[in-house]
Amino acid sequence: MTSALVAVVAVLIGLAAGALLGFFVRRILSRKRYEAAQADASRVIEEAGEQRRSIIIEAKEQALGIRSASEEEVRERRSELKRQERRLSNREEKLDRRSGNLDRRERQAAEQEAFNKRRETELEAAKRRRESELEEFRAKEIELLEGLSNLSVEDAQAELLRRAEDDIQHEILVRYRDHEERAKKEAEDRARDLVAQAVQRLASEVVSEITVTTVPLPSDDMKGRLIGREGRNIRAIERATGVDLIVDDTPEAVTLSCFDPVRREVARVALSRLIVDGRIHPARIEETVARSEKEVRDNIWKSGEEAVFRTGVRGLHPEVVRLLGRLKYRFSYGENVLLHSIEVGNLAGMIASEMGANVKVAKTGGLLHDIGKALSHEVEGPHAEIGASVAAKYNVSRAVCACIGEHHDDQPSSVEGFIVAAADAISAARPGARSDTVEHYMKRLRALEDVAGAFDGVEKCYAIQAGREVRVMVKPDNVNDDMATMMARDIARKVEDTLVYPGQIKVTVIRESRKVEYAR
Repeated sequence: MTSALVAVVAVLIGLAAGALLGFFVRRILSRKRYEAAQADASRVIEEAGEQRRSIIIEAKEQALGIRSASEEEVRERRSELKRQERRLSNREEKLDRRSGNLDRRERQAAEQEAFNKRRETELEAAKRRRESELEEFRAKEIELLEGLSNLSVEDAQAELLRRAEDDIQHEILVRYRDHEERAKKEAEDRARDLVAQAVQRLASEVVSEITVTTVPLPSDDMKGRLIGREGRNIRAIERATGVDLIVDDTPEAVTLSCFDPVRREVARVALSRLIVDGRIHPARIEETVARSEKEVRDNIWKSGEEAVFRTGVRGLHPEVVRLLGRLKYRFSYGENVLLHSIEVGNLAGMIASEMGANVKVAKTGGLLHDIGKALSHEVEGPHAEIGASVAAKYNVSRAVCACIGEHHDDQPSSVEGFIVAAADAISAARPGARSDTVEHYMKRLRALEDVAGAFDGVEKCYAIQAGREVRVMVKPDNVNDDMATMMARDIARKVEDTLVYPGQIKVTVIRESRKVEYAR
């Protein structure tokens, strides 16, 4: 019993000792873990401090770089402003010098005007003295002549004027008719060619319209970038495109000037791309111009193929198709030449089918009749001759070449040639073809008839061929053949002086007398 109790007490004492020993062991382990955690935390804090210092240093370096770049940009802008100020000051000096020159010229002009007035007064006084002396001599001569001829001055003047008028009028009409007939025989063909070339190839009223293209700019600051430092960019553009770049006071726009419409289109596309891209320097300019040339060539080829497809013409040489596509950028009197050629080709084919002529020849001749205008700024001569020569070079049939070369002649050599000429006149002269409204078209015809109908002896007059010819019917009892010749000339002169019209207007005066008798 006692031994069992001792064993129990010993076990209890052992358990208490083990619990106490375990408590101290756990406490020692907890303290070691706490010290290890503190060491890890200190290490992490030290590493974070090092990273923070490196980030601060890097940020300071970046700030210094940005500041130096900003200072460099500010210096460049200040230098540019100084250059602009120098240019403005030079311009002001030039304007001051010009103003001084103008003032000096105005003073000289005023002095010269005063001298001229004094001289004019002196001459006027001398003229009045001479006139009074001549009047005295004339009065004495008239008294003497009246006494010798038994006629008054008024009667003698009337008789002399009547005889002189009859003789001179007859002589003038006879000589005018002779000279006109001789001139027609010797120079009719040459004059027709010259007039056709001058009217059809280029018109002075639309030179600025067909040789100048305006390119819009996002702002006026772009002008300085296009010019470049010391003008290197503008020289690179003009050298690469062959086009004059005009930078003037026009707000937010520059002008491209060139007689070649294709080069002008290449320059327009290239300049538009450079403005959008913003990187403007000689190397970039050459690259952009090369890409624009390829794009314009592709557009020319597509336009030529589309024209061939729309008219149904087949078998043309690729170079002829390319020249046809160049007409997309050619204008005549405000009318697009490619669209005009397509319309003439379709019209000629329709007319030929109705008349039983060769539809293929007429349609091809109508489509290619103005192809010479694609080279009219590169080759000298009338565009009809240029077109016929180019077509023959690329194996176009002889009949089609004749239609091209004769579409401005009065007497083509074939039925198809007449058809092409008629289709060309219809397309070019119809209302709306050349930026003309129906009201303006009718007003122009009425004005032409009014001008011709205002002459004495005119019975009726008609404007035909869309205003290209006016036919005047005269009264045969009041107007003889000589007077009809003179009337045609007078009407033509009055039309030239009073009306505005493209091309030329043919004036035809018709005099017809009929005598009718009945046999009973």
